[in-house]
Amino acid sequence: MPAAKPDSELSSVEPLMRAGDFAAALSSLMARPKQDVETLYLIAVCLRYQKNFDGALETLQQLHRLSPDHSRALQEEGHVFRAKQDWNHALAAYSRATQLNPALAASWQAQFEILRMQQRAPEANMILERIERLQQLPKILVSATDLVAQGKLVKAEQVCRAFLHKNPLNVEAMRLLADIGLKLGVLEDAEFLLSTAADLAPDDPQIQMELLQVLRKRQKFNASLACAKRLLEKAPNNPQFQSLYAIECMQTGDYQKALALFDTVLTALPGEPITLTSRGHALKTDGQQSAAIDSYTRALASKRSHGEAWYSLANLKTFTFSAQQITEMQSLVEQAYLSHNDRVYLNFALGKALEDQAQYHDSFAHYQAGNDLKKAQSRYLASKMKEEFDLQRKHCNAEFVSRISGAGDPSPAPIFIVGLPRAGSTLLEQILSSHSQVDGTLELPNIPALAHRLRRGPREQITASNQYPEVLHRLTKQELAEYGATYLRDTQIHRQDAPFFIDKMPNNFRHIGLIKAILPNAKIIDARRHPMACCFSGYKQLFAEGQEFTYDLTDIGRYYRDYVELMAHWQSVLPEQILQVNYEDVVDDLETQVSRILDYCGLPHESACIDFHRTKRAVRTPSSEQVRQPLFRSGLEQWRHYDAWLSPLRDALGDLPTTCDLPTT
Repeated sequence: MPAAKPDSELSSVEPLMRAGDFAAALSSLMARPKQDVETLYLIAVCLRYQKNFDGALETLQQLHRLSPDHSRALQEEGHVFRAKQDWNHALAAYSRATQLNPALAASWQAQFEILRMQQRAPEANMILERIERLQQLPKILVSATDLVAQGKLVKAEQVCRAFLHKNPLNVEAMRLLADIGLKLGVLEDAEFLLSTAADLAPDDPQIQMELLQVLRKRQKFNASLACAKRLLEKAPNNPQFQSLYAIECMQTGDYQKALALFDTVLTALPGEPITLTSRGHALKTDGQQSAAIDSYTRALASKRSHGEAWYSLANLKTFTFSAQQITEMQSLVEQAYLSHNDRVYLNFALGKALEDQAQYHDSFAHYQAGNDLKKAQSRYLASKMKEEFDLQRKHCNAEFVSRISGAGDPSPAPIFIVGLPRAGSTLLEQILSSHSQVDGTLELPNIPALAHRLRRGPREQITASNQYPEVLHRLTKQELAEYGATYLRDTQIHRQDAPFFIDKMPNNFRHIGLIKAILPNAKIIDARRHPMACCFSGYKQLFAEGQEFTYDLTDIGRYYRDYVELMAHWQSVLPEQILQVNYEDVVDDLETQVSRILDYCGLPHESACIDFHRTKRAVRTPSSEQVRQPLFRSGLEQWRHYDAWLSPLRDALGDLPTTCDLPTT
């Protein structure tokens, strides 16, 4: 029986449920507000025991809208489907539950029993391994795992560290602590913990896969490739390991090997939708758009509800859905038991499909639905972000700039392109990387990772309080130089032989003080775009991670205001050191803006920068297909089609100029 919420009314319901008096328990629960997650959960449990399965599922759908990552609600959904003998939906619910909360023993056991009944021995054996692993786990770590699933990360860390202090060689405690670090973006600690665990348990594939994930997030692609290779060497016929190795080959630019591996997986698992979608991503990044479309389409032929494949087609920006495909997506998105992620993908795909058909009212409704679903999973607070920006202005002031003069690594190699996503940063990168002396790279995580590291100071706790950017005042010139040298060394893997390279992580505008402290000769280009156009373009783009402010029109408007204010601060304390480039100006007068950019970077003029769309290179951002075409003005005013629904954005922007007539250098 599930534990009730420590609420006096809910506590009074628990004895009734334990006694099997579900009618009385339900009567009491129905008198409570229906917006309470735990109340809805217990109502669903009571309805299941009363064999009112449809009522239970309807209640759980209401709960999912309020709390998409409620793992026990997903487990309960699995119980309901299992009672209905709807085995496939039950498996999907149980699987999602254990992904969110690996401590749910009942969900693991149910998956094993269903798979065994369906004579799916290989999958059942994999689940059995997870059950045995959970059974061997100390109970205190099971409790800590459950705390992580509930989002109680501080408490989970305390429990985990206390256990690890007494059991310093326990690899499961290391894994769990690493997972907490991963969720909080403290990737350096997560890598250290998992590397240590891997040394202690070299034959444990789960640890290797989790280490691989952290290495990939840190963009240590050589190390993650080696990790994937070790897994594959131990089990060369394992499709999961083949797929992991293929993804790592993509990250290092070896698309031919990646595609060959994906084809090997598909030989063993014909039509496997996730593999076909990953294969499509590889083809898209490599500029093979027609082949990518074919791969995404094959994924949908195998599983029509595979939302990522639908969205991947939409995210090409150049693909047009047929009327039949739009109707099918509209039908799919209304299905009651569609997974949360598939529903998100389909809503964003429909938003783009209907936009292309000029059905702007319905298009906006789907963009809004997709963003609402994402926001329900987010912990983003605009007020918290504003506090971070205020601290930058407070501590990285003119006195700070004077103090760091002469510090850092003197290399002029890095060119940072900062700003908001969808402001034209990929276009500027494509222009600059078309130059013979400039390497294009990725949205590199190195600066945000360093900020995370400095934020915690000397304390060991992952959830330690913030000490950044105030800590910058305590760093010696030698330390600043070492941080700069480390950045250059760690980013070398993404470069070729050119003397300059681009780091286009947009959010680096939050850390310009840190950048100038460790790399004083780095160039910084602020990619600026019309506020309404930029913000709405971000709102209708489904980002993989890291841009949670885009899920709400008010949030994104406030973020844009705060960004403009912070950039004005950087311009005042670092005069003539930051180049603002307006997207609209690039579209209107490409040659003049290219000249400005090259002059600022100290680069000789090359015609390839004007013909940037002819440059052959892998592009991994949502604008990959757009920057492979000449510039068009058609995209500048697209937001106006949605003007009737953008008042929250306009209100949040306030008196901010609605044009790009802002100071440039």
